[in-house]
Amino acid sequence: MNAYRDIGSEVTSPNGLMLAVVVLIGLNLRPFITGIGPLAASVRAETGLGTQGIALLTLVPILLMGLFAFAGPSLEARVGASRALIAALALLGLASFLRLFASTGAEMVATAALLGLGAAVVQALFPGIVKQQFPGHVGLVMGLYSAMLMAGGALGAQLAPLLATASGDWHVGLVWMALPALIAVVLAMRCLPRDSNRKHGGGVTATFLKRPRTWLLMACFGLVNGGYSTAVAWLAPFYQEHGWTSAASGGLLAVMAVGQALAALLLPALAGKSEDRRPWLWLTLAMQAVGFAGLVLRPEIAPFVWALLLGAGLGGSFSLTMIVALEHLPDPTEAGALSALMQGGGFLMAAIPPWLVAVLHDLTGSFRAGWLLHLACIAIVTVLTFRLAPRSYERAMMPSPPKPVAV
Repeated sequence: MNAYRDIGSEVTSPNGLMLAVVVLIGLNLRPFITGIGPLAASVRAETGLGTQGIALLTLVPILLMGLFAFAGPSLEARVGASRALIAALALLGLASFLRLFASTGAEMVATAALLGLGAAVVQALFPGIVKQQFPGHVGLVMGLYSAMLMAGGALGAQLAPLLATASGDWHVGLVWMALPALIAVVLAMRCLPRDSNRKHGGGVTATFLKRPRTWLLMACFGLVNGGYSTAVAWLAPFYQEHGWTSAASGGLLAVMAVGQALAALLLPALAGKSEDRRPWLWLTLAMQAVGFAGLVLRPEIAPFVWALLLGAGLGGSFSLTMIVALEHLPDPTEAGALSALMQGGGFLMAAIPPWLVAVLHDLTGSFRAGWLLHLACIAIVTVLTFRLAPRSYERAMMPSPPKPVAV
């Protein structure tokens, strides 16, 4: 943890406040997803949503995180990163508040869409701001951001069922999420840098989409985060089928999220100044594989161990993959654009598995096929990661040579 203490000793006071912004923004990006699983039975009872309908409450926001991430570079160029990010945080708060009044499946899906849109804009633009504000500590600050993102997931999983039980109303388990979003808006308005010297973003997007490396990063990010979206959607209902209460299954999600936060925070620091992130990425993939294998083979033996391993693998992989994307390019705007595109394609892929697992569950009566699906995804990413050698970064992002003109 010495590396994280170095940040506090080297940054100026404004950057010290920026670290608080990093923490608050990260905390707001996952509770609305992880809070659904523990409350799934109550939501279904009032709204009439079935298994696949509940899956939409995870699928829709993650799908929008993917679709609107592609617009990040253009949005930064036209509106400004700080302005767009503040507006997106306000949208998160508004959508969470509106869930207090949601009583139908359509209303719940609509609020999920608003939350996904807000999160998409934040996730697309914030990594570029981090690279700009912390040029000497990108890996560590992205680790902190990723850890807080996962910690927010833990809060959502734990507080949602507790507040719902205490109040006797599942709406209360979701509406509290408006408060941290409001606090983040206030602090972001004070601390985010002024928008200036905007660059044209559409050209960057088109250029990067022609690079095979962009698509490789999308695939790695998407296949891993598909495991996350499935786990937060179905891990709690999976154990509720084994007789667990909503509060107990929410605790299981909280353990998973704590594992995510710890790994996202610690692995970038443990990796230190090592240029090659692949050994650490393979470690996170191995942890995910053990966790999913445990759910397939012996889910009743050590559920909290499986959840912790899954969380550590997913959180560490998320953090390290974000760092790898930012390290491909020295310019903060271009690096942020690459990160946004990686997240765009990745979240589009990650939105599908929860629905696929729901379909497989309806066909087989079990979640086992869904867990096996993610073991196959882990195997694919393990192979793809071989191509992420640091010496390939510059070459992979170089403009393609012009094609010879026939004479």
